[in-house]
Amino acid sequence: MKAGLILGAGLAGVFVAAALVSFAWVPHDIGGVDIAARLRPPGAGHLLGTDHFGRDILSMIMVGARTSIAVALVAVGIGIGVGVPLGLWAAARRGSWADEVISRAGDLIFAFPSLLIAVMITAVFGPSAVNAIIAIGIFNIPVFARLARGAAMSLWTRDYVLAARVAGKGGFRISAEHILPNIANLLIVQGTIQFSLGILAEAGLSYVGLGAQPPVPSWGRMLADSQTMIAIAPHMALFPGLAILLTVLGLNLLGDGLRDLLDPRLRRRRT
Repeated sequence: MKAGLILGAGLAGVFVAAALVSFAWVPHDIGGVDIAARLRPPGAGHLLGTDHFGRDILSMIMVGARTSIAVALVAVGIGIGVGVPLGLWAAARRGSWADEVISRAGDLIFAFPSLLIAVMITAVFGPSAVNAIIAIGIFNIPVFARLARGAAMSLWTRDYVLAARVAGKGGFRISAEHILPNIANLLIVQGTIQFSLGILAEAGLSYVGLGAQPPVPSWGRMLADSQTMIAIAPHMALFPGLAILLTVLGLNLLGDGLRDLLDPRLRRRRT
């Protein structure tokens, strides 16, 4: 799967590079309105055309990549930063009240999709990119908690862990020094997958008006704005949709490639 890994890294890298470049340069200013240039098809002056306000779509996609990547990255960081310690704690206290509470809390969160969580948060605090991050991050916590718990529980019976317990190490030190390094590959792969799902979730929340708010560009809101123009300016929907599709595809290919690369069982099976 090396080809898939390279292709996935390349696709994801293109959009990360576009987001980074947009901090210093974009082809056209996205803050102004140019009615004379509205709804232009792709051409020399505007490679991907313009929208109903005359804004350059390529520039909007580049700046919108910053929003999508930032929201997904921070949301995954929340999931890893909170979910992994909880999962390791639950595995170390297997069968205890802590394990039961963490497991049932995860079931409760899974009962509410991230969109519904976002709706509830927005009803209290209002729509914004920050609230989208909180909603997606909350949904990511039980994902990483379950993964860390399941992987860690299979390691607590290993000889090196038993030796560490005999040596007098506590649950925290064993989890940090012996368990976490051995499940890091699983967390990296899952983090890549959740990152792609975070981009999809951010686009969906922005599409329904619960994500980033104007004037901050967002791929999802670009799709929402194109609804009434799709018959006369299909490029308004085509290029933001392709940006989401290719980014998510690249991250999924990257995750699959990393799984094949980092999982020793898969390496042995291929050889």
